[in-house]
Amino acid sequence: MLLASFKTNIDIYDPSSTFSFTPTLQNYSAVFAQADFLQFFFNSLVIGVGSTALSLLIGVPAAFSMQRFGMAKSSGLVLLSRVIPHVTLLVPWYFIFASLQMVGGYSSLIISHMFISVPLIVWVMIGVFEGVPVELEEAARVDGLTHIGAFRRIVIPLVVPGIATSAILSFIFSWNNFVFALVLSGTNTRTLPVAIFNFIGYASIDWGALMAACVSITAPMIVMALLGQKYVVAGMTAGAVKG
Repeated sequence: MLLASFKTNIDIYDPSSTFSFTPTLQNYSAVFAQADFLQFFFNSLVIGVGSTALSLLIGVPAAFSMQRFGMAKSSGLVLLSRVIPHVTLLVPWYFIFASLQMVGGYSSLIISHMFISVPLIVWVMIGVFEGVPVELEEAARVDGLTHIGAFRRIVIPLVVPGIATSAILSFIFSWNNFVFALVLSGTNTRTLPVAIFNFIGYASIDWGALMAACVSITAPMIVMALLGQKYVVAGMTAGAVKG
């Protein structure tokens, strides 16, 4: 994909030019100058950050409550939304959002992404909260903090790796989602996966520009994964071993 993004369409189809070719930036010029790809980047960023932030705001306290108040065994029910095929949700969602005149806006996409992100965050964070001793909260309440105060000032700082893991996974899902955006987005809110279709025509495909667009979409996620690798590893293993 990376090599093809620097080739002309002729070189892409030529097997002898797999590694030996004259690089060109024409494909990236077509992506960013002609296809208005920066707007699609902005749309994906707004939707990804918005859905991730709101999902964390709901999912982290929900996971804490489920783990601390004896509902952790029923957490499997939370994952039902991830078992349901997403395609089956599009018709009712489109009908609901159309009735509310929300189709084509950011809000409908953010809400639809939250339907998948919140259960993921709850599932991950329940395991993380299991690794936080209850005695720390009890000591905090003895010192005068309320339940909410102990949660905010004692528990949250201890589970930052888990929160970072949940945020990264949720953002990657939102960034890469295609089905929801295909149906619920508008002309001004089209996201990157949907925008790739601009390079696929009825009679031909601009493979060079398509590969350049794919590299542009993938690169931010690779950078995010590399920067957040230590948090992902720490968050996934939190609560896995009990002392």
